[in-house]
Amino acid sequence: QVQLVESGGGSVQAGGSLRLSCATSRGPYCMGWFRQAPGKEREGVACISTRGGITSYSASVKGRFTIARDNAKNTLYLQMNSLKPEDTAMYYCAASTTVRVGCSMVDSPYNYWGRGTQVTVSS
Repeated sequence: QVQLVESGGGSVQAGGSLRLSCATSRGPYCMGWFRQAPGKEREGVACISTRGGITSYSASVKGRFTIARDNAKNTLYLQMNSLKPEDTAMYYCAASTTVRVGCSMVDSPYNYWGRGTQVTVSS
């Protein structure tokens, strides 16, 4: 079992920044950040390989968000800058114990999920 606990969400104005954290009980594993807005499907935001050498971003956040990890602290991060109202969503971190090379932007390989942290961006 892997427990994941997200933190750092909140309400900000457009153009602002937030940093999300995800504490994991064990690892390291391939990790990802996903988000789901009301009435929309869950989408991949960013992912990072086991040792952090490979990252990937969705087109909508590339250049604004940065995923990082500290394996010594078993913690995953998502630095979000230049936030837009369309970034408003529940953000989830996820771990995959099956992806051994690279990382995945689709949710199917992820077998452990956190409960999420809400991000609200006002215009």
